[in-house]
Amino acid sequence: MLKKLVAGAAMVSLLGAGAEACTVMVVTKGASADGNMIVSHSNDGRGAEMNLAFVPAKDHPKGSKRPVYATAVALDEMPDYNAFMQPNLVAPERSPDYDYPGRPHTKPLGYIPEVEHTYAYMDANYGIINEHGLMFGECTDMSAHLPEVPFKEGGGMFYATELSRVALERCKTAREAIVLMGSLIDEYGLWGTAETLAVADKDEAWVFEMQMSPTGKGGFWIAEKIPDGDFFIEANQLRIRAIREGDPNQIFNPRLPQMLEEVGWAAYDEEGRVDWVESLQSKEFHHPYYSKRRVWRAMSTVAPSKNLPSRVEDWDSKAYPLSITPDKKLGVEDIARLFRDYYQGTEFDKSKSPLAGMYGVPYHYEQEMGERSILSSKTSYTHITQAGDALPSPVVWMSMDTAFENPFVPFAVGKVPEAYHALRDTYDPTKMYWTSNEVMALTQGYFDVMAPTVREAVEQSEANSRRVIQSSLGLSKEQFAGKLRENAMNIFDDWKQLSKRLLMKFKADVGIKYEHQPTPDTPTEY
Repeated sequence: MLKKLVAGAAMVSLLGAGAEACTVMVVTKGASADGNMIVSHSNDGRGAEMNLAFVPAKDHPKGSKRPVYATAVALDEMPDYNAFMQPNLVAPERSPDYDYPGRPHTKPLGYIPEVEHTYAYMDANYGIINEHGLMFGECTDMSAHLPEVPFKEGGGMFYATELSRVALERCKTAREAIVLMGSLIDEYGLWGTAETLAVADKDEAWVFEMQMSPTGKGGFWIAEKIPDGDFFIEANQLRIRAIREGDPNQIFNPRLPQMLEEVGWAAYDEEGRVDWVESLQSKEFHHPYYSKRRVWRAMSTVAPSKNLPSRVEDWDSKAYPLSITPDKKLGVEDIARLFRDYYQGTEFDKSKSPLAGMYGVPYHYEQEMGERSILSSKTSYTHITQAGDALPSPVVWMSMDTAFENPFVPFAVGKVPEAYHALRDTYDPTKMYWTSNEVMALTQGYFDVMAPTVREAVEQSEANSRRVIQSSLGLSKEQFAGKLRENAMNIFDDWKQLSKRLLMKFKADVGIKYEHQPTPDTPTEY
C-alpha cells in the first residue's frame, strides 16, 4: 500500500510558476544505432527560454574574473538581478546571442577566477554541448529535507545552469566536468533545488546529482557512470542509491557519507551502505507516480522484454534500475518518440484523463498536481545531442516549444540562424517561434483532427534531417554547420506551409464535428 505522499507549499513552489520540471535521457554509444553518444533534456517550464544560443570560444586576460549569473529557472524570477524567464540571460560580453538591446543586463551573483581560454558551446536555460562533444541534460529533483534554498548574499553561489556552462567552457570529457563541478560546489556552494545533470562525452556517460546543504556552505554531490550499452532516464527524482567508497564507477566528495551523518540525514541500505535516495528523502512531486511512471514508460518502451511493473510499492522502490539495456539499438528518432509520449495505448493515456482537454488533447493546462507524462504542455524546448567520431561536429537537435507539434531541428556547434531567435513578448512572423505557436494553437485546439497531419509533417522533417546529416559526414566542420543551417531554414519554410495547411483543414469549422445537441422545443428569449 502506498504511504502518504509528502505535500506542502514548499514542494509545490519548487516547480515554479507554470512549470512541471524536466525529463532527461541518455543513450550510451554501445546502445546507440549509429555509435554516437546521445543526451537529451526537455525543459518543462512554459514561459522560459526557448532559444538556442551559441557562445563562441574566447581568450581571456590572465587574472580576469568570470561572472556567475543569476537565473529565473531555478525557483522564480529575480528582479533585483534582472533575471527573468525570457530572455533567460542578457550578457552581451558572453555571446552576441545574449545581446538584447533595451533589456537590462543580468547581474552576477558573484565571480570565480577565469581561465585563459574557454571552449565554444551551445546554451539555453542550461548548458547543452560544446565543440569537443561534452554534453549535458538536466532535471530538477526533490529532497524533502530541504526542498529549496533561494539565493542570498553569503550563501551558495551556484545553481545547475552556471555549473553546466562553466564545465562546457573548460572541459573536454565527462570526468573532467564532474571533478570541476564537484570542486565548485565544495568551494562556492549551491542554491536552488536538488538537481541532476546527465554528463557525457563521446565515450562515457555519467549521472551527476547534487543537493544544497542546510549549513549554507558547500553541498552534497555524487556521480555514477552509466554502463556502456545502457539507456538511462531520470524524471525529477534522484536515482543513485548506495554510496560505494572505492568504486571507480562513482565519483563524490570523499567526506559525503560523513557530511550526511553530520546533518542527520544519513540512511542506510540492507548492506550498511549510505543510500543517497533515502538519505535525501527524494520523494515524488504532487503524486505517487509523478516521476516513476515516466521512468517505467521509457524503460518498458526500450526494453519490453524486462516486463517492468507499472506500479511499485512506494517512492523509494528499487523496481527500476539506474539504467537498462535496450532490446534494440536506439537512434535519435526513438528518443524523439519518447518525448512525444503521453502513455497512448495504455491504461494511463493522458488524452483519456479527466483533466484532458477537448478533442483528445493529452495536455493538462493547469499546474500539474497529478500524474504526468513525458510529453508536457509546459515544455519550452527539448534537445537531443549527439557526439561521436563519425560526425564532423557535435550536433544538437532542438525542438522549440512542445515536441509533439514541433520537429527536432539539428544544428552543429556554431551560429544559429536569426530566424531561430525570438522574444515571447514581441510578435514577429519572420521567427520560427511564432510559426511554431500558430501550428500549436491549431493542433492543441482540435487535437484529434489536426494531430495526424502534424505527426506526418514532423516525421518527414526529421527523416529528411537524418538524410542531410548522413550525406554530409564527409564535409568539413564549417561546411557541415552550413548544411545544417540551410536545412533549418528549409524546415522553417515547411512549418509556415504547415500552418497554412492546418488553417485550410479547419476552414472556419468545416470538417470539425461538434457533439450533437438536441434543439429546444421553443427558442430561447434574449
